[in-house]
Amino acid sequence: MGRYTGPKGRINRRLGAMIFESAGAVKAFNKRDAPPGPPVRRRKVSTYGLALMEKQKIKFYYGLREKQLRRYYDRARQIQGNTGENLMVMCERRLDNVVRRAGFCVTRPQARQGIVHHHFQLNGKTVHTPSIEVRPGDVITVRNRPNLKAVYSELANADASQRADWITFDAADLRAVVTQIPTMEDVSLKVDVGAVVAFVAR
Repeated sequence: MGRYTGPKGRINRRLGAMIFESAGAVKAFNKRDAPPGPPVRRRKVSTYGLALMEKQKIKFYYGLREKQLRRYYDRARQIQGNTGENLMVMCERRLDNVVRRAGFCVTRPQARQGIVHHHFQLNGKTVHTPSIEVRPGDVITVRNRPNLKAVYSELANADASQRADWITFDAADLRAVVTQIPTMEDVSLKVDVGAVVAFVAR
């Protein structure tokens, strides 16, 4: 599938989690966290259905397509250690997620849009690929343009709830440094990754 552009509040309600963080989606979920649709008696979800929902959480949360998720899974299998944990750490190291977790933006779609529009630099070089995998020591900054500085200065002070411990962020200079590789404990999405690995491996 392509990027999801529909009602984000419906996705939060359907998956029962705060996947999208925009104000409207959060408000819709807090107002009514039941799945969308008429309030009818619902059948018990099967094991397959539960695993599918967990996979959808990862795809919507990190903005991945099916092929991208499967590529991450294939790479995670080849790395020593737990496949599910490797998969989530790779998702967490995506540049768009790091921009969000550092505090430049309020949502991941917002971070992804900024990267695609050449608003950010990685180690002094302007980048436009949200899927770049960051490494310890990488430095992320906003391009030196007054209009961009003004926008991201405002956003940086809007929400600090999900700033990551493995990233140091200077809101005054709009500068973030990746200090270490995140672990499974640093992953902000609550998901049954074991069920996802079993689902993708079918």
